[in-house]
Amino acid sequence: MAQRAVWLISHEPGTPRCGTVKFSRRYPTVEKRASVHNGANYVPVPEDGPFLKALLSELRLLGDDKDFVESRDSCSRINKTSIYGLPVGSEELWPVVAFLKNDMIYACVPLVEQTLNPRPPLISISGISQGLELLFGIQDFLYSGQKSDTELNTKLSQLPELLLQACPFGTLLDANLQNSLDNVGFASVTQPQKQPAWRAGTYKGKPQVSISITEKVKSMQYGKQDIADTWQVVGAVTCKCDLEGFMPNVTVSLHLPTNGSPLQDILVHPCVTSLDSAILTSSSVDGMDDSAFSGPYKFPFIPPLESFNLCYYTSQVPVPPILGFYQIKEEDIQLKITVNLKLHESIKNTFEFCEAHIPFYNRGPITHLEYKVSFGQLEVFREKGLLVWIIGQKFPKSMDISLSGTVTFGAKSHEKQPFDPICIGGTAYLKLHFRILDYTLTGCYADQHSVQVFASGKPKISTHRKLISSDYYIWNSKAPAPVTYGSLLLKQRQPIKSVRCTLLENCKSGAENDEAQHSIL
Repeated sequence: MAQRAVWLISHEPGTPRCGTVKFSRRYPTVEKRASVHNGANYVPVPEDGPFLKALLSELRLLGDDKDFVESRDSCSRINKTSIYGLPVGSEELWPVVAFLKNDMIYACVPLVEQTLNPRPPLISISGISQGLELLFGIQDFLYSGQKSDTELNTKLSQLPELLLQACPFGTLLDANLQNSLDNVGFASVTQPQKQPAWRAGTYKGKPQVSISITEKVKSMQYGKQDIADTWQVVGAVTCKCDLEGFMPNVTVSLHLPTNGSPLQDILVHPCVTSLDSAILTSSSVDGMDDSAFSGPYKFPFIPPLESFNLCYYTSQVPVPPILGFYQIKEEDIQLKITVNLKLHESIKNTFEFCEAHIPFYNRGPITHLEYKVSFGQLEVFREKGLLVWIIGQKFPKSMDISLSGTVTFGAKSHEKQPFDPICIGGTAYLKLHFRILDYTLTGCYADQHSVQVFASGKPKISTHRKLISSDYYIWNSKAPAPVTYGSLLLKQRQPIKSVRCTLLENCKSGAENDEAQHSIL
């Protein structure tokens, strides 16, 4: 006797969607049991959006439900109970318990601990009666003594905590939610609530929620056949919730596009109240396959007053955003350098900034430089032994740029010249610095319309995202270099080989087209 999921839906005729999910709770452990018991007939519980649309259609509460629909309105579908079957793709989710009262739809999906084909008699499914008891208990709690929308919103915000007591792991213990109030630290709606330790105080002012996704991409590229290039994405979701009330509840959902890279190794802030088991078990240690959980990733939480990191994650994207080749040939006090960079076609070609820093450690100051550059401009910092290639805000249409030249150094001064214990001899690197706004490498985004807020007032919701380079190194292919292994090492190397060959060909040709030669004395 358990419930797979519970919903409270506000019926709003005349609006585009005709309804809004005010509260939802899923029980991943019960869902696992359902997949075992139902076997080949198992149908997973859909996300809130598809469930809302299917339920309103089945209850004839959508604005376009005046026409006859055979699958719903035929004589064979005359419904004398509050038990429904909802279409989910080409399958049907059954049984769904639902009823409408006071413009609020109460719904749940009971666990059926047997096969669904053929459908068992309703009387044999104990979860149905338990589900009705739970929904009636929620209804009594919401509308007993309720006189205003503010009180209703306050009670809705208390539901997550109350269900932890009254219906843990989807199993109903007490349908009278009023009995659970004392156990969670507040005796009534008007009495003071016990705040969580991370929310010391209350907010007064204009309600607003800000969500920012920042992804940092790391890479080590060698330009060698015997050493694999490595790259990885590390993401952080930062939230700032200015909401009134003692315990406002917020649910943020992270989404991926169809070709997005699944999020892994997810770590969450202590304020998160529950998580889907698929989120907890997604690990970069496991091999990537088509069965990897690709969201939506839901995070219900009671926010602190200050800005905080809701979660961290990693991801194994198929290609690095910029593939590079760097080569140095040493001749006496001169170095001949060759650089080629290629932006992958799938990457947004709009940078806030993009630069390539080329340091020369353990040498004297730069005294002379001759170079050819196909795009951007080059700045020289003589005493620091540093070249900065300013690429700018866009790559050219070819997505391919190159730099070649000869650098001459003066006498080495140990006091002033930069020293690095790794960059000895020909061991050297180029480091990329870039930032792309309104973009993430995984495709991860937070839809502001899917953010659920259970608090007084209607908050302004804003979302932002950006991609930043972090430890993005391209090493001299003609010398030894430090090698990284472990979580950065990916298996998907095939798409990179053809691009790498193109870079090598461009470097051999000298990249003479559309270039200007410069000499700095």
